[in-house]
Amino acid sequence: MYRSLPVLSMLLALIMSCSQSAGSYVLEGMNELRDEQKELITLLNSGPHNREERFALMNRIATNLATENRKEALILFLTNEVELRPEDPYNAYWLLMVAHTYLEDNAPEMAGYYFKRILEKCPDLQLHGQSIHLVSLQNLIRITDSPGLLVRYYSDMITRFSDEVDLGYTYFMLARSYEKLGEWELAIQTYTQFLGYGRFGIVIPGIHDSYEYAKRLVDYNSSSKDWTFETLDELVQSIKKAINTYDHRSLERYRAKVSFFAMSWKQDSNDVNAEADFRMRDFMGGNRIRYDEELDASSNPNEAYLRTRGWNQYVSVWYLYFRKVNFPADPDIHGRWEWAGIYYGEKL
Repeated sequence: MYRSLPVLSMLLALIMSCSQSAGSYVLEGMNELRDEQKELITLLNSGPHNREERFALMNRIATNLATENRKEALILFLTNEVELRPEDPYNAYWLLMVAHTYLEDNAPEMAGYYFKRILEKCPDLQLHGQSIHLVSLQNLIRITDSPGLLVRYYSDMITRFSDEVDLGYTYFMLARSYEKLGEWELAIQTYTQFLGYGRFGIVIPGIHDSYEYAKRLVDYNSSSKDWTFETLDELVQSIKKAINTYDHRSLERYRAKVSFFAMSWKQDSNDVNAEADFRMRDFMGGNRIRYDEELDASSNPNEAYLRTRGWNQYVSVWYLYFRKVNFPADPDIHGRWEWAGIYYGEKL
């Protein structure tokens, strides 16, 4: 139904303009504001008016319709104005009112139609010091989940309104949209641009520690990735062999070179204090290190834990944490396994 409304509105507008005096339908259903509305319509139809005078009259009539919750009449009144005066510089403003009316009526598809029409057909206009085109882009972003459209909208915001938007946030969301499209080269390039803004504390709904998320992808992309193993079993057996022979050099090679952590179970892996800034040989010399034959029961198809003990006198038990690599940007690496970190102490 909503998809046919733009055409229906235009047809109704033409019928109204031919079958009754201009604007008379805007009196229907008016209550306390009826007398004022009637006077405004009379003034509007008495013309001619310059653009500013016509805008003031139109705006007051539209405001009265909105106050009386006459949504259908408001939409018809404004869309009729736009169709009859396609060159009016205030058309972006009228269509913005129409779009917001549809949003209030829980019709996002129709609202989106008019936001797009503003961008494609109307010169930009400043409303209370803010660009109507920018407002339209912001609303389109809120009501769409299409990554392809989001790429277009965020790119437009960066190109046209770099002085009016949060570029750090916008670059992150553009990169995220490229990522959802599978455009990994563009996603990595855009995440790199985002990192240049140093937005360490930026909050993106649904992504824990967004800055570290972007940094990990960029760092992983530029790394050698030569520490990964084809299977979990191959990785675990290689680590067990290195422990048996006290081969700290091999253990260093097996450690992930991006985001490897060493922390207690209570810490957050994104805590700067969780970074593993040590050498394996410092914890192996003179110690009798052992490991469980089987992986911990909490292991699953994407993550695994191996309990080891005997590392030092302060924290003897270490759980070695393994995970499946999630990096679709490189199909040769995606799905392999890496030794990603260490948890100190017995599991909580």
